Amino acid sequence: MVKKADIGGKRLISLAPTAWVQWVTQQPDVIAQEILGSDFQWVSRENDVLVKAYSPTQGEFLILNELQLRYNDKLPVRMRAYAALAEEKYSLPTYPVLINILPPASTVTILDRYEANFMGLQSRQDYQVINLWEVEAAIVFEQSLNALLPFVPVLKNGGETTVVQRALNQLRGDQQLVELESLLAFFASFVLGSEIVRQIMRWDMAVLRESPWYQEILREGERLGEQRGKQEGRQEEGRSLILKQLARRVGALSPETTAQVEALSIEQLEELGEALLDFTQIEELTAWLDQNA
Repeated sequence: MVKKADIGGKRLISLAPTAWVQWVTQQPDVIAQEILGSDFQWVSRENDVLVKAYSPTQGEFLILNELQLRYNDKLPVRMRAYAALAEEKYSLPTYPVLINILPPASTVTILDRYEANFMGLQSRQDYQVINLWEVEAAIVFEQSLNALLPFVPVLKNGGETTVVQRALNQLRGDQQLVELESLLAFFASFVLGSEIVRQIMRWDMAVLRESPWYQEILREGERLGEQRGKQEGRQEEGRSLILKQLARRVGALSPETTAQVEALSIEQLEELGEALLDFTQIEELTAWLDQNA
């Protein structure tokens, strides 16, 4: 039986918690005291990590770390809820941090606060945002941020083979870190070819499947697959309907003409659906296909 891998956020941050909290707060005098339970009454996620910290200027406070594979528009309200729940449970001020691992679509705007105004009542929750693709890979080695070693390939200037190899060597040089090799391979596969990844490291899929990030990618793939399947289904229904309409307007279609119609994109099918209302003979359809297909 494969040993269950503990390569979620809590495991990573526990490798060097003080280095981590100093990095996310950018305060060199902050010390990590304890990693607390982040299971609240209605919320429990593997990548939410709550750290009790101390600094001479702020005293004791909480650092709420939300490690998110990709940003989505539900995160601002989630950060607001987590911060409030943490403060209520531990009676300490909370410093929320959102760490985005992979960049979202270019049309997505990443927000650094939650804001709402309802019936004249306002609420707001600010939180720190760290986008890993904007973080220089070099600081992982300079600041001994072992928690970020598996993410080196997706960091800024971290996708080079030599940099990934350096991260791999550091993982293999410490028995406590060696299990993170699979996670490093996982993120390396986003920027390097699979064959290169296999050449420079072990690809232990059995261990990697235990990672919450792998499971999240899997769920995202399934969701996209479902959406793509629905879109393809609608496209097929559209083709079938238009072929029937064409047969009524201009008569039976030849196999060659049918194949041309079936090869149209969904946008072209929509255009043909409008144009066919003016067709009375097969030559008009042939001319339209020659011009638009």
